[in-house]
Amino acid sequence: MASAEQLKALIKSHLEGDDSHFYAIAMQVAAHEAKLGHGKLAQELRNLIDEAKKRRARPTTSGKPIPLAKPRGELSTLLAASYPKLRLSDMVLEKAIAERLTRIIKEQRQIIKIRSHGLTPRKKLLFIGPPGTGKTMSASVLAGELGLPLLVVRLEGLITKYMGETAAKLRLVFDAISQSRGVYLFDEFDSIGSQRAQVNDVGEIRRILNSFLQMIEQDDSDSIILAATNHPDILDYALFRRFDDVIEFTLPDQALIIKLLKNRLSVFKTSRIAWKKLAEEASGLCYADISKVCEDAIKDAIIHGRVHLITKDLSKLFAERKSYLK
Repeated sequence: MASAEQLKALIKSHLEGDDSHFYAIAMQVAAHEAKLGHGKLAQELRNLIDEAKKRRARPTTSGKPIPLAKPRGELSTLLAASYPKLRLSDMVLEKAIAERLTRIIKEQRQIIKIRSHGLTPRKKLLFIGPPGTGKTMSASVLAGELGLPLLVVRLEGLITKYMGETAAKLRLVFDAISQSRGVYLFDEFDSIGSQRAQVNDVGEIRRILNSFLQMIEQDDSDSIILAATNHPDILDYALFRRFDDVIEFTLPDQALIIKLLKNRLSVFKTSRIAWKKLAEEASGLCYADISKVCEDAIKDAIIHGRVHLITKDLSKLFAERKSYLK
């Protein structure tokens, strides 16, 4: 039985967050029980202490990250950090994409259980598709759902003209990936992931790609590494097999356009809107452009003191949007 002094010391160390002192006292209690001939109890205490140490060394199932709100030193020029609050329910996506994102989220939430079976959850992801189709927003959703920081790699700070410097900076980013759990987004990834044999390519770009391939292959962290590109056709073929999942984002069909319109315009009365007509007029636009039109329509209604949105107003905005996207 622990002495009164040991009990007080255990509680004090717990309150102060002094894990090493807490474990040391607990081991003293276990040793004392062993001396008294209580071998089974002593072993149970030691097992509990060992399990507690292991759990402290691993990420929790809630995915609570090591705080990295403000990367410091050179990392501050390489990473832009934020803590998104977005959830999957905030997005309008085709069913297959939503299901694949859900699977990634579920695996990450069960990371300890999956690793205990010698397996690794999906964590190296490649998002491909046209601009404005939800790639970057999906990265924010993954971070929001898992309670992780989103760290966007600043390519303008990463890529330099000096031989070897970019690879060294890339090493800093992967060190951060290993040390601080988060969702790390390499947006416009084609700038470093283009084919190594591409005509007019410079030697430094090939070296950067080789470095990235090597680092992502060796990564065994609990962070999510996410690359996004609008130009998958120019990516080096060797990249694709380095990723656990490749998800293709596409332009919305008419059913998704109607769903998106209703979602974005839900704060206003929309009984006078011809949804199918608008979906036809918005065909060919990406999610971001359609959302922008909805935002403009709401602002116009606010300015003119209207509580209803009508088809004509939205049709005009869609026509304007398409005219300068040609």
